Amino acid sequence: MTAALVAAGLGIIPGTAQAADPVPVAAGVAEAIAKAATSEGFHSPADRTIRTTLPGAAAANGKANAKTAAPQSAQSAPSAQAAVAAADAGANPALAVDVSGTSYTAHGIELTTLITSADFALGVVIDWGDGKTDTVTAQGTTELHHSHTYDKSGEYQVKVTVTDTANAVQATNGGAFLTPGSDFTPHTPTRLLDTRDGTGAPAAAKVPGQGSARVKIAGNAAVPAGVTAVALNVTVTETVDSGYVTAWPGAGYDRPGTSNLNYTAGRSVPNLVIVPVGEDGYVELYNGGPQPVDLIADVTGYFTRASAGGYTSMTPARFVDTREGLGAPGGKLAARSAFTTRIGGLQGVPQGITAVALNVTVTEPQGPGHLTAFSGNGPVPTASNLNFVPGQTVANAVIVPVAADGTIKVFNGSWMPSHVVVDVVGYYSKDSKAAFLPFTPFRTLDTREEAYGWPGGRFRAREYITQGFTPEAATGVEAYVLNTTVTETGGTGYLSVAPSPNPLPAEGAPAAPTAPRPGSSTLNWTAGETVPNLVQASDGDHGVITFWNQGYQDADLVLDVFGVYQSK
Repeated sequence: MTAALVAAGLGIIPGTAQAADPVPVAAGVAEAIAKAATSEGFHSPADRTIRTTLPGAAAANGKANAKTAAPQSAQSAPSAQAAVAAADAGANPALAVDVSGTSYTAHGIELTTLITSADFALGVVIDWGDGKTDTVTAQGTTELHHSHTYDKSGEYQVKVTVTDTANAVQATNGGAFLTPGSDFTPHTPTRLLDTRDGTGAPAAAKVPGQGSARVKIAGNAAVPAGVTAVALNVTVTETVDSGYVTAWPGAGYDRPGTSNLNYTAGRSVPNLVIVPVGEDGYVELYNGGPQPVDLIADVTGYFTRASAGGYTSMTPARFVDTREGLGAPGGKLAARSAFTTRIGGLQGVPQGITAVALNVTVTEPQGPGHLTAFSGNGPVPTASNLNFVPGQTVANAVIVPVAADGTIKVFNGSWMPSHVVVDVVGYYSKDSKAAFLPFTPFRTLDTREEAYGWPGGRFRAREYITQGFTPEAATGVEAYVLNTTVTETGGTGYLSVAPSPNPLPAEGAPAAPTAPRPGSSTLNWTAGETVPNLVQASDGDHGVITFWNQGYQDADLVLDVFGVYQSK
């Protein structure tokens, strides 16, 4: 089988795929979402209440005194003693409001209002700070609970106003609520670190084995302060041994036990990384190998809690294949040249998107080089998205700014021609509502180990593994940010990742029908390789994702979860 067929997912006779037993990961995902979304919120105690006397207060107090002589309903009026006390001491002198707001989702707030009041009927108005309000009634001292979902990430001024009409007095309290979720802003690919020439480093020097390189993010290359996470294309090069690279926020955080990319001697390996930014504005890149390597990091976008672009996931769709003339002129992309292709307005992608999430594959290159994807109206950046050697088929996840006309460009930085394949997995836009919640990375599957609910055994050729991701308690999940790694490969193949059209079967029930075989690729490999790639995977209507071994030899699969896009 040729590398071209592997990259395209074409020309292969479909076999009958039998899913392995579904791997239960929903409990871990539920815990990760709850932990990531739990914000410090705000608490404004009762002693911060702003108390206002309304017009007609004197008349109201007189009416309150007069009512003490009349029979009243216990449910709707104060006792005679309470009314007299209120009138003598001023209208409802104890009236106060304690307000607390917290969250367990990307855009949601859970509000607790503690009202202290004499036994009068009260009107309560909750102003959520986004132009929306809720109005309820209460009686005397009480505790109220309300929830609200914001359409976009940001900081909102929440205000609770309690009105005692009978005594013409009003109490107000509230605070600033910052959503846990972050929105995406695309960035022209820009180099922030290159240890080969000292860019972003103290000097030009390799990163030692079991050593780290710090990358300044906030305040660098127009990335603002307050950035919560960053999309980096990380490349390891000048390798002399095998190893791996892990990205994490650095100071104040424990380095996770997961990896973002794996490398072998003599290979340059890129991978897209979405990683939280530390409080000092840096991220760290750890070289887990025993020997020094050079590291390169190019920023392609960042996340902030300011309203920007939310995310919409898609079932992966092929937009470009130069072997067929799909989306670009037919034939190999010439050396040192670019093609322009339209994304916005095609195959369900709307116009007006700000960025697009892609999987870009190079196949049948005639020489070494790199590919760079960038906005359709911009100059060629100095950064690269993937690197290749002659004859290699290699894929990499890419997030690319999109021009106003809906186009992007792909540049072949090699001095020799190559074929290019582009699959779209999702897009960012002002109208998309899902915000990013980064997790402390954790592993959900490693077929080399009988762990993570896996019964053991290899990732079998031409078959797929099903994982149920979204628990019932996690609402509004749009997609997961995963790192997929294939290792111990026995031959040439490729991985496909797609939402399952079927729910997980109940315990003891028959297996779900075989899922349709996807036509897109997430990563490609040859015999003996260890290949990573980031994937932003939709879990579809049933919270289930399938991972396909599209090759004809067994392999091993490792899955790490880095975050979730959530609209609630």
